[in-house]
Amino acid sequence: MAVLGVDGWRGRWVGALLEGRSVRLLVLEDVTAALAVPDVDVIAIDMPIGLSEDGVRACDVAARKRLGRAGSSVFPAPLRQVLAAEDYLEACRISVEASGKALSKQAWNLVPAIRSLDDALGDPPSERVVEVHPELAFRRMDLRVSDPKVTARGTMQRLTALRGAMDVEQALPDAPPLVPMVDALDACAAAWSAARLAEGRGECLGDGAVDSRGRPMRISF
Repeated sequence: MAVLGVDGWRGRWVGALLEGRSVRLLVLEDVTAALAVPDVDVIAIDMPIGLSEDGVRACDVAARKRLGRAGSSVFPAPLRQVLAAEDYLEACRISVEASGKALSKQAWNLVPAIRSLDDALGDPPSERVVEVHPELAFRRMDLRVSDPKVTARGTMQRLTALRGAMDVEQALPDAPPLVPMVDALDACAAAWSAARLAEGRGECLGDGAVDSRGRPMRISF
């Protein structure tokens, strides 16, 4: 059984292809390339999939609560209508009119990737493509993961957590050039979540709601 974890990186995507304990890091030029990786049972992507049209998603609220101090790493997903916005000011206007709240700049920066994923998924959406969040995965692997991922301590905590599930340190020397450590480890965490889901052991946050395109508004790990 092979699974793929995917994390966004500079307009492209970092993939972690996991089979057993063996993991291989990839650079995927676009989301279509990520979805086209062959012979993969589950694709876990660190990107919103199901999008609300009138307010905050329950899964985002639950994820922030579960992560505690690290909850700021969960950006509220943009409303579905925002995908049609041409600029940040229009996106904020749409958000305020629909929900009473403006869109954060961080969420707006994700809109091109969310839009491309939404287009690539098509209708009906594929059940093998799921939304994940690496920090939920890391803390489920090991409660000792507590420091920010950009710090030396945080990096070592995440490496230690991943060692129990995959041969991550054998994969890192062969990572594609320029891939940052944080994105490589986040992709591996997404792959860990994908493997759990493929084996029927996964967990998810959300209230069971689906959006207007039939995509579940949930975060799995």
